[in-house]
Amino acid sequence: MKLIWTVLKVLLAAFIIYAGSQHFIKPAFFNAFVPDFLIYKTGIIYASGVIEVLLGLLLLVPKYASKAAFGIFILMLLFLPIHVWDVFSDTPAIGSHQAAMIRLPIQFVLIALSYKLYKTNA
Repeated sequence: MKLIWTVLKVLLAAFIIYAGSQHFIKPAFFNAFVPDFLIYKTGIIYASGVIEVLLGLLLLVPKYASKAAFGIFILMLLFLPIHVWDVFSDTPAIGSHQAAMIRLPIQFVLIALSYKLYKTNA
């Protein structure tokens, strides 16, 4: 069973690192995710990318894995409202309504997985 959780931890780390790196490769893609009332949208996109990459890398370091899993859990909770909004919005922030319907369950999986890794001390 430990092997399964190790594999899931590595997959989550890879996904988070990849997602974070995309903030630097395609920052314009993430503009729609940052609410208009916030200033310095590009700075927010880059900062969230740094946080994601850092948390993904720390998830692979046994000494920090549990704290990183908790950080990912919090980050995914912070990102949840935009995914919920997209499901109910006539014009989703990114992509189609169908894409929003796919992203929301994935967000819940990421939340559950990061929480489980945190609780099991990654």
